[in-house]
Amino acid sequence: MAHRFVRARPKRERLPELRDRLDDGDIEQLDPFGRAMTTALENARFDPTTGEAVWIEEDYCTPPLAMERGTVLEEYFDEITVVADDVDEAAGWQRIDELPGLWGQVLDEA
Repeated sequence: MAHRFVRARPKRERLPELRDRLDDGDIEQLDPFGRAMTTALENARFDPTTGEAVWIEEDYCTPPLAMERGTVLEEYFDEITVVADDVDEAAGWQRIDELPGLWGQVLDEA
């Protein structure tokens, strides 16, 4: 299993819908990646210097995030970039821990 360090530019007008889908459990039901994606997106951070969402996501795809992009991510984010293909999950989250949470930051501004 690999953990990807991801950066993406949120489509701010679409994020309330994504938040609703996360809250309703819609994304979590997607097989095989729904649970991992839900956890990653619920804990996503916002980098105010770049305007990007950042998160660590468990992923088994080649190319990285192939299923997630077409099913969910491209609806809500532009410029999706895998910064690192295989990071230690805990170290990755620790690296972005000081950034504000995505949901409070971006939804308040939407």
